[in-house]
Amino acid sequence: MPGSAWIIIDVLVDFIDKRGTLYCGPTAEKIVPFIREKVEHARQAGDLVIYMTDNHKIDDKEFRMFPRHAVKGTPGAQIIPDLRPQRGDIVIPKPTLSCFYKTKLDEVLARHKVKHVNALGVCTSICVMDMVGELRNRGYAVRVYKKGVADFDQKYHRFALERMVKTYGAEVV
Repeated sequence: MPGSAWIIIDVLVDFIDKRGTLYCGPTAEKIVPFIREKVEHARQAGDLVIYMTDNHKIDDKEFRMFPRHAVKGTPGAQIIPDLRPQRGDIVIPKPTLSCFYKTKLDEVLARHKVKHVNALGVCTSICVMDMVGELRNRGYAVRVYKKGVADFDQKYHRFALERMVKTYGAEVV
């Protein structure tokens, strides 16, 4: 679809790998093949592929709520090997839960004339849901793939999927 982007959120070692400091559990590992398949298809279709990545300072205030994770320059802040970006993909580091705060995402979406965004990644009830709300507030059509998102907590995961439909008007497939 012309004007489509695929945003893959926080598929980082610290979230997806069992040894990661904020491992999201087996459900996160299970979404990797689905994400890889969707990203390969998106590349073949000529769609924009964007990786949003947590990129925290060592003393980030977020660590008052969550264990230290995805600290800039550490192995845990790296995209997992199975989903490494390819030539033409865009990687945008983010210092907070928001995909828009102090990032270039607005600029990138506008430059590429994106109208529709497909969302994949972790965590459903945190960064994914926040991004979907921010995208909808900016007028983007958003599709979230159930098989392509995961969370620490299945109750919050289900709530987030439902909220993205009912509150933000996202399409959840």
